[in-house]
Amino acid sequence: MISRRGVLGGLLAGVAAAPVWAETRPKARPGSDAARQRAAGPDAAALVAAANLGGATGLVVADARSGQVLEAVEPDTALPPASTAKTITTLFALERLGTGHRFVTQVLATGPMAGGLVQGDLVLAGSGDPLLDTDDLGDLVAALKGAGVRGCTGRFLVWDGALPEIDEISTDQPDYVGYNPAISGLNLNFNRVYFEWKRLKGGWGTSVDARGERFVPPVSMARVSVADRETPLFTYRNGQEAEEWTVAAAALGKGGSRWLPVRHPGRYAAEVFHVLARAQGIDLPAPALVGQRPSGQVLAQFGSDPLPDVLRGMLRHSTNLTAEVMGLSASGAGRLAASGSAMTEWAADRLGARGKFVDHSGLGAASRISAQEFVRALVAAQATPMAPTFKAVLRNLGAPEEGEEGLGGPVKVIGKTGTLNFASTLVGYIQPASGRELVFAILSADTKRRDGLSMAERESPPGGKAWLRRARGLQRDLLGRWAALYA
Repeated sequence: MISRRGVLGGLLAGVAAAPVWAETRPKARPGSDAARQRAAGPDAAALVAAANLGGATGLVVADARSGQVLEAVEPDTALPPASTAKTITTLFALERLGTGHRFVTQVLATGPMAGGLVQGDLVLAGSGDPLLDTDDLGDLVAALKGAGVRGCTGRFLVWDGALPEIDEISTDQPDYVGYNPAISGLNLNFNRVYFEWKRLKGGWGTSVDARGERFVPPVSMARVSVADRETPLFTYRNGQEAEEWTVAAAALGKGGSRWLPVRHPGRYAAEVFHVLARAQGIDLPAPALVGQRPSGQVLAQFGSDPLPDVLRGMLRHSTNLTAEVMGLSASGAGRLAASGSAMTEWAADRLGARGKFVDHSGLGAASRISAQEFVRALVAAQATPMAPTFKAVLRNLGAPEEGEEGLGGPVKVIGKTGTLNFASTLVGYIQPASGRELVFAILSADTKRRDGLSMAERESPPGGKAWLRRARGLQRDLLGRWAALYA
């Protein structure tokens, strides 16, 4: 089993909100109730009004042990959870899959080896590994070469049916954003290709590849051409031979790069494996995707990190693909909506929390849950066998990271952020060095303003950054208040 190496930082596919706590300095608890009230400042309702976010904000803070509500504003208003939905997905995956679960990508032979040739078909079979990258495939090929494989007498087959093939997580996002990827049983580089361009005399130089840290294979199943226009930024067409993109020349400057999504992940992984095999002297016929997993002898395999480590990375970087793979693997459903419904029912039955999840990442705008139900879920989670692992994989939101100063002060906050256009959410636990632990949920969204955006505005909406700053400021103020008053 080839061990997992570090995930490429440049491949992160989620929309991860930056930490919001750098300026928060909760005060030490004064001795009297009146003094604590003065230290805590304005109450939650006043803080919400001052943030001037429009739409609605629902919030609840409660005693983590008893669930007793200590402060609430619009606790029963159902709002989009955004990426905080990944906390429910984490619990769902831990219970259904188990902490020992690993995603395994295998190369099989349907016949014996003779003279370096597989006497039959060579098969690349995935199980949905959301972190598989080009270097991992390159290492699989190297393992084949080390075993003496030079080719096969039959076909090169590719099976990606461990999970359903889904074109995109949400239909209300622009085609070209990498955080809205396709999903299948073979996922590579978060199902994105690397597009690079450079201005040349009389035109443009462009390339598309599946780069890793050690391997940079070219890709032909996705093509990008430069069009002499200002808008739209990108167009996409699913052609018979390739996924075809055009990009507006006016937006390119002198040069640059970005990751673009692919909509046929199995085909993408098959091509990259084929190119890497040829580069290492293994001659294979053109790949063919098959609907049923062939049986055969395992020649090489690559295993993911254990489930808790994969979940920890998902929560830290908010990778949407990982969340959807986790949920689909846990539910066994054949469609994303059905899988979201399965998690919705599980959360109600197992955690007593009623909401609506249309997916597992929180990207779908139709997901809804109230702050009260979210707090109920987080309280109930502590009484389940998943509790120690769940709390261990939540991000320490106060720890310094990526140049941020961190929360500091006398409390530790673990949890998850969530960000959509005009939606900002935060859930988790406040853990003081001494005193009682708190559980909280803060959900803010102006859904009318969000729904009014054109498709072209949705990657960077007018007024979005200013709104998000106010929402994060509200979260900072609420955390500081609760730490001073209740913890």
